[in-house]
Amino acid sequence: MNKKLLSAECVMHNVLQTSKISKRLEGQLSIHGVSLTEYLIMYHLDSSVLKTMRRIELAEKVGISASGVTRLIAPMEKMHLVEKEANPRDARQSLVKLSETGQKLFNDCSVSFHDCAAQLMGSLTESEIDKLMKLQKKIL
Repeated sequence: MNKKLLSAECVMHNVLQTSKISKRLEGQLSIHGVSLTEYLIMYHLDSSVLKTMRRIELAEKVGISASGVTRLIAPMEKMHLVEKEANPRDARQSLVKLSETGQKLFNDCSVSFHDCAAQLMGSLTESEIDKLMKLQKKIL
Protein backbone atom coordinates (compact mmCIF):
# COMPACT_ATOMS: atom_id res chain seq x y z
CA MET A 1 0.00 0.00 0.00
CA ASN A 2 1.41 3.41 -0.90
CA LYS A 3 1.81 6.21 1.63
CA LYS A 4 -1.18 8.19 0.31
CA LEU A 5 -3.58 5.26 0.72
CA LEU A 6 -2.05 4.27 4.05
CA SER A 7 -2.39 7.87 5.27
CA ALA A 8 -6.06 7.97 4.24
CA GLU A 9 -6.69 4.65 5.99
CA CYS A 10 -4.97 5.91 9.14
CA VAL A 11 -6.98 9.16 9.16
CA MET A 12 -10.27 7.26 8.70
CA HIS A 13 -9.31 4.92 11.54
CA ASN A 14 -8.51 7.88 13.79
CA VAL A 15 -11.81 9.61 12.96
CA LEU A 16 -13.75 6.46 13.86
CA GLN A 17 -11.73 5.95 17.02
CA THR A 18 -12.24 9.58 18.07
CA SER A 19 -15.98 9.19 17.57
CA LYS A 20 -16.08 6.03 19.70
CA ILE A 21 -13.96 7.60 22.45
CA SER A 22 -16.14 10.73 22.45
CA LYS A 23 -19.32 8.67 22.79
CA ARG A 24 -17.86 6.72 25.69
CA LEU A 25 -16.76 9.89 27.48
CA GLU A 26 -20.09 11.61 26.76
CA GLY A 27 -21.84 8.67 28.45
CA GLN A 28 -19.70 8.97 31.56
CA LEU A 29 -20.03 12.75 31.77
CA SER A 30 -23.79 12.71 31.17
CA ILE A 31 -24.14 11.28 34.69
CA HIS A 32 -23.04 14.74 35.85
CA GLY A 33 -25.22 16.58 33.31
CA VAL A 34 -22.16 17.75 31.36
CA SER A 35 -21.22 17.31 27.71
CA LEU A 36 -17.69 16.45 26.63
CA THR A 37 -17.22 19.94 25.19
CA GLU A 38 -18.42 21.57 28.42
CA TYR A 39 -15.97 19.37 30.33
CA LEU A 40 -13.16 20.44 27.99
CA ILE A 41 -14.03 24.09 28.63
CA MET A 42 -13.92 23.51 32.38
CA TYR A 43 -10.66 21.55 32.01
CA HIS A 44 -8.93 24.37 30.14
CA LEU A 45 -10.21 27.01 32.57
CA ASP A 46 -8.98 24.93 35.50
CA SER A 47 -5.62 24.29 33.80
CA SER A 48 -4.89 27.90 32.85
CA VAL A 49 -2.30 29.71 34.93
CA LEU A 50 -4.64 32.45 36.15
CA LYS A 51 -7.74 30.19 36.04
CA THR A 52 -9.25 32.57 33.48
CA MET A 53 -9.27 32.66 29.69
CA ARG A 54 -10.58 34.79 26.87
CA ARG A 55 -13.33 33.16 24.81
CA ILE A 56 -11.13 33.09 21.71
CA GLU A 57 -8.46 31.18 23.65
CA LEU A 58 -11.07 28.67 24.81
CA ALA A 59 -12.26 28.24 21.23
CA GLU A 60 -8.73 27.43 20.07
CA LYS A 61 -8.13 24.98 22.93
CA VAL A 62 -11.45 23.16 22.48
CA GLY A 63 -11.37 23.22 18.67
CA ILE A 64 -14.60 25.07 18.03
CA SER A 65 -15.48 28.56 16.80
CA ALA A 66 -15.56 31.60 19.06
CA SER A 67 -19.33 31.84 18.52
CA GLY A 68 -19.59 28.15 19.46
CA VAL A 69 -17.85 28.88 22.75
CA THR A 70 -20.19 31.80 23.37
CA ARG A 71 -23.22 29.54 22.76
CA LEU A 72 -21.81 26.93 25.18
CA ILE A 73 -20.82 29.37 27.89
CA ALA A 74 -24.18 31.19 28.02
CA PRO A 75 -26.09 28.25 29.61
CA MET A 76 -23.05 27.41 31.76
CA GLU A 77 -23.21 30.97 33.07
CA LYS A 78 -26.95 30.67 33.80
CA MET A 79 -26.24 27.46 35.75
CA HIS A 80 -23.53 29.37 37.68
CA LEU A 81 -20.74 27.08 36.43
CA VAL A 82 -18.68 29.91 34.91
CA GLU A 83 -18.43 33.62 35.57
CA LYS A 84 -17.37 36.61 33.52
CA GLU A 85 -14.55 38.73 34.82
CA ALA A 86 -13.24 42.07 33.57
CA ASN A 87 -10.07 41.83 31.51
CA PRO A 88 -7.52 44.17 33.13
CA ARG A 89 -5.61 44.44 29.83
CA ASP A 90 -8.55 45.10 27.51
CA ALA A 91 -11.85 46.53 28.74
CA ARG A 92 -13.55 45.43 25.49
CA GLN A 93 -13.07 41.76 26.33
CA SER A 94 -14.19 39.77 29.31
CA LEU A 95 -12.50 36.74 30.76
CA VAL A 96 -14.23 33.50 31.69
CA LYS A 97 -13.50 31.57 34.86
CA LEU A 98 -14.98 28.64 36.76
CA SER A 99 -17.27 29.57 39.61
CA GLU A 100 -17.12 27.71 42.93
CA THR A 101 -20.01 25.55 41.73
CA GLY A 102 -18.24 24.97 38.42
CA GLN A 103 -15.01 24.00 40.17
CA LYS A 104 -16.83 21.43 42.31
CA LEU A 105 -18.64 19.99 39.28
CA PHE A 106 -15.37 19.88 37.33
CA ASN A 107 -13.68 17.98 40.17
CA ASP A 108 -16.54 15.46 40.27
CA CYS A 109 -16.55 15.08 36.47
CA SER A 110 -12.78 14.59 36.44
CA VAL A 111 -13.09 11.44 38.53
CA SER A 112 -15.47 9.96 35.93
CA PHE A 113 -13.35 11.23 33.04
CA HIS A 114 -10.12 9.77 34.45
CA ASP A 115 -11.78 6.42 35.22
CA CYS A 116 -13.15 6.21 31.67
CA ALA A 117 -9.79 7.23 30.17
CA ALA A 118 -8.04 4.55 32.23
CA GLN A 119 -10.48 1.95 30.94
CA LEU A 120 -10.05 3.10 27.34
CA MET A 121 -6.26 2.99 27.56
CA GLY A 122 -6.12 -0.05 29.85
CA SER A 123 -4.52 -2.36 27.30
CA LEU A 124 -1.56 0.02 26.76
CA THR A 125 1.50 0.46 28.94
CA GLU A 126 2.54 3.92 30.15
CA SER A 127 5.37 3.83 27.62
CA GLU A 128 2.97 3.01 24.79
CA ILE A 129 0.59 5.80 25.84
CA ASP A 130 3.51 8.24 25.93
CA LYS A 131 4.66 7.11 22.47
CA LEU A 132 1.11 7.38 21.10
CA MET A 133 0.79 10.93 22.42
CA LYS A 134 4.12 11.93 20.85
CA LEU A 135 3.05 10.50 17.50
CA GLN A 136 -0.33 12.25 17.66
CA LYS A 137 1.36 15.58 18.38
CA LYS A 138 3.45 15.19 15.23
CA ILE A 139 0.28 15.09 13.11
CA LEU A 140 -1.11 18.53 13.97
